[in-house]
Amino acid sequence: MKKVDASELLDLGAYEQIRERFRARIIEAKRHRRLSVGPHMTFIWENRDTVLFQLQEMLRTERITTRAAIQHELDTYNSLVPERGELSATLMIEYDDPSERSVALSELAAVRTQVSLVLGKRVIRATFHDQPGEEADRLPAVNYVRFAVGDAADELANPAIPVELVVESDFYPQRVAMPEAMRRALAEDLREP
Repeated sequence: MKKVDASELLDLGAYEQIRERFRARIIEAKRHRRLSVGPHMTFIWENRDTVLFQLQEMLRTERITTRAAIQHELDTYNSLVPERGELSATLMIEYDDPSERSVALSELAAVRTQVSLVLGKRVIRATFHDQPGEEADRLPAVNYVRFAVGDAADELANPAIPVELVVESDFYPQRVAMPEAMRRALAEDLREP
């Protein structure tokens, strides 16, 4: 999938003019990209459009206008755009109670090796993106994961092939089937050049 290019970014004034329409389109698209895995984990599947939206929103919120700062954000967010044969997701760990969240993030440290996408008979382990300042014995509340699925667009689009997201943690064991609309959206992502 093609990365976002600096030439595609709108300046703050131009972005304000189209923001509501763009935001509405991305919110609608994300309806088919958000997967709750149990009560405390949410995977949001990323693609070029979701990343472009996040980039524009970050530039707007932080009032970023210098070329160097824009390039830094571009480099950071482009790392979320999946490569060919990959699916990419933001994984959010959500607990309302701060003390419960602190315990859970420590208990979930090992989940970096316990998340899989099961595509038919194939088990595809997630690769977690290392983040600056990350602690080995504690999972961050926001994580970036990739699944090297190869040329799996037809499998994803085929409702006869089961697709599940699995967390094999003793602390948080979960298994959820991927809805058909999500599967179609991800299959389209894989077909994108």
